[in-house]
Amino acid sequence: MSKFTRYAATSQSLALAAMEEASRRGLREADLQDLFLALTLSDQHAGHVLRDLGITINAGRAAVEQCQKDQIESLGISASLPPAGDIVVHKTSGYELSKRALALIGRAGDKGTTADAAAVLRELLDEPSGIVTELLERLNTTPGLVIAALDHPSTPLPQDKATRPRRRGESTVINESFVPAPIDEVWALLSEPDRIPEWDPTAGTVENAIAKTASSPATAGNHESNGEKVQAGATWTVYASTTQPDGKPRKVNEKFRRRTLEVLHATPPRRISWFLTYPDSITSPPITRTFDLAPATGGTHLTITMTWAQRQGWQQLLSPVLLPLRRFLTWIMVTQIRNTISRTFR
Repeated sequence: MSKFTRYAATSQSLALAAMEEASRRGLREADLQDLFLALTLSDQHAGHVLRDLGITINAGRAAVEQCQKDQIESLGISASLPPAGDIVVHKTSGYELSKRALALIGRAGDKGTTADAAAVLRELLDEPSGIVTELLERLNTTPGLVIAALDHPSTPLPQDKATRPRRRGESTVINESFVPAPIDEVWALLSEPDRIPEWDPTAGTVENAIAKTASSPATAGNHESNGEKVQAGATWTVYASTTQPDGKPRKVNEKFRRRTLEVLHATPPRRISWFLTYPDSITSPPITRTFDLAPATGGTHLTITMTWAQRQGWQQLLSPVLLPLRRFLTWIMVTQIRNTISRTFR
């Protein structure tokens, strides 16, 4: 990954998470403390450092809330803060970063920096207002300890990813993230068919399972769903959502209103693979969504792998032109799924 790509992906992810945290408190402008909270959710080295120091999203939120209460009391005002609500960024509009938060992210991408989450955290530690230093004190640590941990290389998490090699003519998009919930809870969300609309923004309703009598060599394993054993090879029909999160109608092409989901593989609580097809659109290639889970400090390390078959025949001639666009659109979908999963547990 190039420095520019890393910086673009990091800044986009942190900015969204910061605005999500601000929205919980009824604010439409995310500031430095929200960037700090966003870093506790990062899957990069900076996020691991904070969580290893005991700074989880919940601990960070509590520190921010107490800091705000103390600031109000220091003005001689006796008032209680309204309780934080749900994340509503995806349901409303008008959210942005404060000018100093934008400037800080910009400095993290300057020449000579690592242009990643660690660079953003270092800039926060050097920021003259001292907001993050005060938060760290409330969290029983210091900027020096954080910097020392940042300077120490992290040990990669052991991964138990799908071993099936990518076949010729397939394309893949992979996204890794951190989910602030135990692995069993994340597994339950991703493996239960009736909960698919909770993590797939385009899914509306799910019909009952249809057990298949035959299974391919690629399928294996089973898992529990609503107390019933669901075997690899079972399928569900999912109908697209016709309403956006903000309540506005969503236009869905008739060919894509219905999709079939099949369990390819299920190994609780480590891996679940879904095979997606559009029965009303024979030209749409099938898609495999694989979720690999691993326990991590403060939550779960999640890897989402989206694989699809490239077009064959005369359509293959257009692949050099269309493949980059398809990869970009798939990356957007994977990112939306990742963000939705994270919000479910926050």
